Amino acid sequence: MTGYSPAPVDRAPARPTGVTAPPRRAPRGTRLDRFAPFVLVAPAVLVVVLLRLWPLLLGVNFSFTGDGDRNGTAVGFDNYVTLFGDPLFRTALRNVGLLVLLLPVAVAIPGLLATFIHLKVPGHRLYRGVYFFPAVLSPVIVGAIFNLLLAFDGPVNALLGHVGLGPVDWLGDPGVAIFAVVGVHVWATFGMALVVFLAGFSTLDSSLLDAAKVDGASLPQTIRHVIVPGLSRTIQFVFVTTMIGMLTSMFGLLYVMTNGGPAGSTYLPEYYVWIQQGQLNQPALASAASTVLFLIMLVVGLAQIGILRRAGRED
Repeated sequence: MTGYSPAPVDRAPARPTGVTAPPRRAPRGTRLDRFAPFVLVAPAVLVVVLLRLWPLLLGVNFSFTGDGDRNGTAVGFDNYVTLFGDPLFRTALRNVGLLVLLLPVAVAIPGLLATFIHLKVPGHRLYRGVYFFPAVLSPVIVGAIFNLLLAFDGPVNALLGHVGLGPVDWLGDPGVAIFAVVGVHVWATFGMALVVFLAGFSTLDSSLLDAAKVDGASLPQTIRHVIVPGLSRTIQFVFVTTMIGMLTSMFGLLYVMTNGGPAGSTYLPEYYVWIQQGQLNQPALASAASTVLFLIMLVVGLAQIGILRRAGRED
């Protein structure tokens, strides 16, 4: 009987204690996948840099040069000193402060209408049918329409006369004109914000609304404790975009309705930039005003986001 000998087993030499195995090299495909997101966003980033950031930097640099005889000469902060010494620009800044105060109203109007549509309150079909109509009209057409409606002898004052209220010089009174223009702008643009709110409602948990209804919550309580916390990110977005629109999209209305008057009371930084560049041929001063406008939008936007986030955490 022959003896049985087991087959030899290959054994790896024992690794000394404390010596770790060399890291395994990741497959080539895995390494390339890490860079795929950067490759995909690179075209968008390039467009933003070339068409947004680079012109912005050029404008900021140009604001430190002179106009007229000093064209192209570095003048330091002279343009900014001139800017803040101009009563028209100071009026424009005061009007920016007024826009910030009126911003909650401009956001609340489309927000409430979207709530009425989503909750199907009486009349919601009418709101759904007509809310977007003003958004398709150009600012020139909107301004021309309201010039007729708000004229001193126009139909709005005629209606006020019938109810015993005196006529109002909507576009000729320095204390009233800016409110009239802002009101027209809100009417003409709230349709886009309402669409955003309706999209936000599609992500809202309907069971929370049902629970509030079962508990007997009133409409104001439902809005405060259910809808506002649930749409906090949507509200942040609408606040920022509405503020940017107020600061950068009212030129057409201002030009058609008041032309900056009366007595410069309806000036905004955007309109001031156009006056300096288009009529007075002072591009460096206009660049300084544009830089200030950009900083205002940046500060106000960040402040709004911070306040709304803090309010959302408290809720």
